[in-house]
Amino acid sequence: MKQIDVRTIPPRERHPLLFRTFDDLEAGQSFELVNDHDPKPLYYQFQVERAGAVEWEYLEQGPQTWRVRIGKVA
Repeated sequence: MKQIDVRTIPPRERHPLLFRTFDDLEAGQSFELVNDHDPKPLYYQFQVERAGAVEWEYLEQGPQTWRVRIGKVA
């Protein structure tokens, strides 16, 4: 599974990169997001912009590192 650590990416580039990565996935594939805070705003954005197509699973929930598996279901 591909891992994207956004802690090293400028904030304005993070969401576009993550949506491009998601859009490139085939159904059933996923990638891992690594961040330094809870990416809950990204979760809500995915729920609106890719409704019904996203799986979101926390693998680690802070306090220093947050890891989320983001998968495509459709």
